[in-house]
This record gives sequence, C-alpha cells and structure tokens, in this order.
Amino acid sequence: MKEIILIKNGELALKGLNRSVFEDKMLKNIRRRLADLGKVTFYKSQSTVTLYPDSEDFDLEQAVERIGKIFGIAAYSRAAVAPKDFEQIKTLCVEYFAQSIYAYKTFKVEAKRSDKQFPLKSPEISREIGAVMLQSYPFLKVDVHNPDLVITVEIRDKEAYIRGNQLKGAGGMPVGTSGRGAVLMSGGIDSPVAAYMMARRGLELCAVHFAAPPYTSELAEGKVKTLTEKVAAYAGRVELYIVPFTKIQETIRDKCPQEYFTIIMRRLMMEIAGTIAAEHGAKALVTGESLGQVASQTLMALACTDDAAVMPILRPLIGMDKNDIVEIARKIDTFETSILPYEDCCTVFTPKHPNTKPQLDEVRKAQSKTDWSQMIAEALENTKVEVIG
Repeated sequence: MKEIILIKNGELALKGLNRSVFEDKMLKNIRRRLADLGKVTFYKSQSTVTLYPDSEDFDLEQAVERIGKIFGIAAYSRAAVAPKDFEQIKTLCVEYFAQSIYAYKTFKVEAKRSDKQFPLKSPEISREIGAVMLQSYPFLKVDVHNPDLVITVEIRDKEAYIRGNQLKGAGGMPVGTSGRGAVLMSGGIDSPVAAYMMARRGLELCAVHFAAPPYTSELAEGKVKTLTEKVAAYAGRVELYIVPFTKIQETIRDKCPQEYFTIIMRRLMMEIAGTIAAEHGAKALVTGESLGQVASQTLMALACTDDAAVMPILRPLIGMDKNDIVEIARKIDTFETSILPYEDCCTVFTPKHPNTKPQLDEVRKAQSKTDWSQMIAEALENTKVEVIG
C-alpha cells in the first residue's frame, strides 16, 4: 500500500502574490528536517502540498512526527494512494483503516472530487464508501455532526487519496521568512518559550547564553543545550553562543551600586548579545521578559535595558501570565528541563533590595564609572559556539 503525507497551508494562503516565496521556504524547511529519512518529492495544488516518499524504506511515522513541529503547516495527515477505480477505492478504504478502526465508535465519509469527469459525484462516493465501511465494521455508527473519525476520499486528476482525521499543525509562518534574531537563553522557563513563539512567527534564531563559572556549573550549561535542542525541534538549526560572563559579573558586584546590579548586568548582556547578533546577520534580540514578573521587568527597568540595546528587543511574553507561559513550556516539552535546580548567571549575586524604579540617568552614571570595553572584548573573544539541530 502506497502512503503519502498531505500538508495543508494555513496563514500562507493569505500572502497573495508573495505566497510562493513563503511556500517554497516551508518546503525547504520540511526537506531539511526530513533529510536523514530519505528523499521526497512535493506536489503543490492550491492550499495543499502532497509529499511523496521516493523510497520504500522511508520512515513515514517519523516524518509525520517531525512535520507536526514545522511552522507554516496548519494541518497534515497520512493518506493512502489509490487508482481512480471506484471498486479499488472501496477495497482500499476497508484495508487502510483495518488496524485503527477499533479505536472509533462513530464515523462519517466526506468526498472531494477535483476531477469532475469521475463517474460518481461527491454525495454518491460518500454514500457508497459509508455503506462498505458499515458492512465491514458493523460496530460502527454514522454520525454526520460529531464523528470520532472522518474518512475523506479525494479524487484528484491522476489518482485518489484516502485519509482519516487531520492532525493539527504547528501553524505560524515558516522559519526564515521574517528574518533572523538572537534569543537570550537563560535556562529558565521563559526564554525557551519566547524563542518558540518568535520562531513560530518566522524568525530564524541563534541563541546567546551567559555562563559564570564557577558560580554556574557545567550542568547548567548542559541544561541550556538541552533546552536549545527542544526549541530546535521547532525552529530548525540554532547556533548557540556561550559567553563567559564571570569577570563582568564580579566587577558589577564590586564596583556598582547593589540596587542596580541586575539592571547593569542586563544592559551589558544586551550590548554583548547585540554584537554577536549583528555579526551573524540578526536584526533583533529576543527575551523572555514579562511585564512586572520580577524587579528587572518593571516598565522603568525595561526602559533602562532598552537604552543599552543596539537593535530592537522583541518580548513575545510581555503581557502573559506565568501560568500561560508554563502551559506553552509543557506543550513544547521544555518545562521539566527548565525547572532543574542548576543556577544560571541571572541568579548569581542577586541583590536583596533591587531598585524597581531605576532612573536612566543614574543607571548610566553608575555604569560609566567602570571601563567595560576590555572585559566585553575578552568575553566575545572567548565565546564558544555550538550548532544544535
């Protein structure tokens, strides 16, 4: 039995004359994600992409799992290919659902006939297929309003497709259609979710992590790599830059007012991340900040952070509750890793009484009393990079 994968475009259908650009990028992303499974051929028709495996040993089950995490896809399903002979179509319907049909109690049949020369019309196809399924599986009942299983028979120009329920895709825009950004990946709950959300809007990502050994451990660094791998399952390949930050943090602790420690640290992070981003073609920084969640995320504190950035800062979580963020973290399988008890540099030297209403002039003045240029240059020179995904 020959099987294929049917992929439905979502938001891409609204792109008008630019639609092919977005579709081509989505297909390129699919091809890259499935490259180790074997070669595939695509056929585009309106809002549907048909994926044909080019070899019999192609792992269709693994392909379906990966396709479910590729942005730009609204829905997808496996489908059996049948010749345009109605008797063979009926026989294949019974065979195709033989293993899975016992999980359902009710069903209905929908028919789509793009080939208007086919001798049976859509209502006739639905009626005949429904009858043969009831005859073969008498425990089933027809429910046209809310069935457990929808069997769809599509009559195309050269062949027919038989499929069951569609699976919901990842949605969004194909990664790479909205440019490139650098996400500050801390190791907490928020930053992987922010990375996921911006990749869903088509942003190709690199990640910047600040490590502060011996205050942070190799386990913390490994945790960030694992989180980046989980994000890369959706975002595709991610370059992870690990910046040594110990000397800078110790200097902030020793030479800056304690109440401004976190703000000055964030400002220097933005400067370093912005330099890395610019060198690699990124046009924005991405953070997991949410308004009012912690002292460094008040409106005035965020304004002080923005002042140090050399490019726009995207904050997709800015208006979200923590529970909403955690829900997404669970969905993308980053939550359990994020809560592992390995400290990251953001929790090192945290002041007991941070200033929640910092004045920009005072922060600039406190920061300017130290020459950071040499330390920043050393941190950038010793930054490690690892390609993930």
